[in-house]
Amino acid sequence: MNRQMVISVMSKDRTGIVADITGAVYELGGDLADLNQSTLGGYLTMILFATFDREITPDMLIDKIDAIDSPTKLDVVARDLQEPPDPALSALPPKTYIMTTQGLNRKGLVYGVSSFCFEHDINILDLATTIKGETYTMVLQLDLSRVETIAEVRDALDLYAREQDLQIVLQHHDLFKVTNEIPF
Repeated sequence: MNRQMVISVMSKDRTGIVADITGAVYELGGDLADLNQSTLGGYLTMILFATFDREITPDMLIDKIDAIDSPTKLDVVARDLQEPPDPALSALPPKTYIMTTQGLNRKGLVYGVSSFCFEHDINILDLATTIKGETYTMVLQLDLSRVETIAEVRDALDLYAREQDLQIVLQHHDLFKVTNEIPF
């Protein structure tokens, strides 16, 4: 019996934490399907999809991770997946766009941009923000599949940017990728 779980981990960042978590999954016979990890403000967050070929419960997995000799506290949530993740949902939609937004830091910037996306039926696939000095920067990976025309979104974005005193650039993911990746 294959058992699939989604696992979320948060901890103060330190060297070796990814090895510790993935090692615990491996020791329980788990096979990682997907993993996304990031650090923010000195804290690590990780989400993993794992498949186990024997009867492993979420509590068993949490106990295994809790048993790790770690100088940092590992906050773990594990859930059984009722249905296996659909690989097609991991592929980027054809209408994937990257939106970069910059402006003076103030409360409500992420809320405002995410509300704009919601109001225009734009799904946020990924979002990263940073502050440098007084400048707040957001980079969003967006799914515009449900948008009737990109031109209407661009017009609405231009108006929103002017009203909010923001610099906003929207470009197709493929164009962003070509102009921002370092070739090897």
